[in-house]
Amino acid sequence: MSPAPELGNAWSIALSIRASMFIAPTLPTRTSKAASRPRDLLRAGRDRCASRLPMCSVQLLFGETVRVFEEHEGWAWVQADADGYVGYVPAAAISRAVGSATHKIAALSTPAMARPDVKSPPLVDLPLGARVAVEREDNGFAALAIGAFIPLPHLAGLDAREADFVAVAERFLGSPYLWGGRTRAGIDCSGLVQTALRATGVSAPRDNHSPSLEGLRRGDLVFWRGHVGIMTDATQLLHSNGFHMRVVIEPLAETVARIKAIGGEVVAVKRV
Repeated sequence: MSPAPELGNAWSIALSIRASMFIAPTLPTRTSKAASRPRDLLRAGRDRCASRLPMCSVQLLFGETVRVFEEHEGWAWVQADADGYVGYVPAAAISRAVGSATHKIAALSTPAMARPDVKSPPLVDLPLGARVAVEREDNGFAALAIGAFIPLPHLAGLDAREADFVAVAERFLGSPYLWGGRTRAGIDCSGLVQTALRATGVSAPRDNHSPSLEGLRRGDLVFWRGHVGIMTDATQLLHSNGFHMRVVIEPLAETVARIKAIGGEVVAVKRV
């Protein structure tokens, strides 16, 4: 899967993701009901996904909009509006019926409930950054266009911004590692950085630096080939990684030595 700045004219635009998240380890059949699953992934291609190559996946969140270029045999070829990435999603997982987003989820995750009652059973968990259409307030809950209810304190306006992206990333400590993941249920290194930066309204680092590890400070991003971490101070690195299989904070020197032992070197340091 890769960014695609120009794919021609889409036959349908601004459809929304209606399942809470997406993850499908194998290619579903035509009868698969992706909307009934809690997660699925934006896929690079149906043929590649069947062989489970690592480049097959990145998560789309509930309410994120996509441009649809083709729909065939239960799959839709789409481009995500947020970052321009393209891939396949189950056609059943996108819909115009989600409604125009008015708010986003500000909690690390929140239960969407059947009724505006703390004792109501949850229908699904919605992750940080998911976009929802609120129709009204009811008993301390937001009534969503999809017919579920979310606690009001778990919502923020679409223009709300967190002050410190590192603090956002730190909220994911202990979350399991998942290739392509972007939620506390599972997240990878780039998903952690992207999710935290987006919460503060920053789409990408502004300044590039040589791979020197001198003079690091909180918020610096350290890159290896295929990996990235966030400095919490001059010596500690926050990252989701396959060694610990979770989000951890550890001395940068330990990470550098471990990756160097398998042939990897720091290739860039970027300051946000």
